[in-house]
Formats: sequence, structure tokens, C-alpha cells
Amino acid sequence: MKLTFSPPNQLTFLRIILTPVFVFFLLSSNLTLRQVSVVVFAIAMLTDWYDGWVARKWGYVTRWGSFFDPLADKIFASAALFAFVVLNLLPAWTVWVIVIRDFAITFLRTYSEVKGKPFQTKRFAKTKTFLQFLLICYVLLLYVARTTESLRDQLPLIEQLLDPPLLYAMMVVVTVVTLWTGVLYVIENWSTLRELYAFSPRVPESR
Repeated sequence: MKLTFSPPNQLTFLRIILTPVFVFFLLSSNLTLRQVSVVVFAIAMLTDWYDGWVARKWGYVTRWGSFFDPLADKIFASAALFAFVVLNLLPAWTVWVIVIRDFAITFLRTYSEVKGKPFQTKRFAKTKTFLQFLLICYVLLLYVARTTESLRDQLPLIEQLLDPPLLYAMMVVVTVVTLWTGVLYVIENWSTLRELYAFSPRVPESR
């Protein structure tokens, strides 16, 4: 897989760089930095949309970009979800399930491509990604709004929208959808996975 720094790939790399910046600002005790984290999040989302648009419009679609673009999304989303766990906004077990599923599927896709085997993807997976980022956006905006002085009058409503049982239920739904798309991946690519296992090197048994 040849590494090329085309404009879409540069934007993908920028999104990865923005990940620790976003987390640092979000977890900061400084209100201004927490508010800036929303701006960083918006920039990251714009790069996600724009690099895909540029790649399709100008023919910059590459194997490197096809791999690293969704990987950048997973890195950013995982970091955001773990930050919410640190802030006691989301249950840790759901985040671990989502992250393990996402990176396991990414590993399988990568290994399959290295071995020259087709690995089919499902459009439903885009729904999973959309739900994850929708939840992140929801929690992020409300969390920052809760500590914003100009929105003090709306605090009761904000607290209701950040009610722990509500967030828990929303996160469980996203986790179930994420797991289900993982199951669909395995079912759709079962024959490929069996071939990859059959041709993987075996460790000789000791006698």
C-alpha cells in the first residue's frame, strides 16, 4: 500500500492530529478551552466531510485513503468516548465494547487486504458511524453548555437532557447497533475469513 499525501489524506492526517488537542481541551478545567473543544470537534467533522468530497470529485481515492479515513474516524470517536467516561458521562463498558469491535473489524479488513482477499462492507455500517458521532455531538454540546455562564437559565433543561439513565439508554442503543454491524461484517465475509485462517502460518506443535 503506497503512502501518498494527497489533499484528502492530508486532511485525514489532520483529523488524527486534532484528536489529542480535542481531548485536552475537553478535559481542561478552563471553561474557555472546553468551549474551544467544540470548535475543534466541528473542524474535525468538516475535514471528514471535505476529504471524502474532494477524494470523490477529483479522483483521489486510494487504498491508503480508504484505510486511514475510517481509521481516523475510529481514533477520534474512541478518544471522545473515553473522555466522556473520564467525565462520568458514559458507562465505560459500552465504550470498551464499541472500541474493541471497531478496531477488530479494522484489523480484519487490513489483514484481508494485505492477503489480497476481498472484504465486503455494509452501508449499514455508515449508520453506526453516524449514530456514534451524533451521540458524541449531543453529549459534547450539552456538557459544555452546562458550564457556560450565559446558559445558566437553561440549566434545568440541560440537566434533564444529560440525565444519566437517558445517556445510558442512548449509549446502549449505539452499542447494540455497533455490535450488530460487526456481526453482519463477519457473516458477509465468513468465507473470506475461513480462507485467511486456512492460509495463516501454523506454529508447529512441540513433541
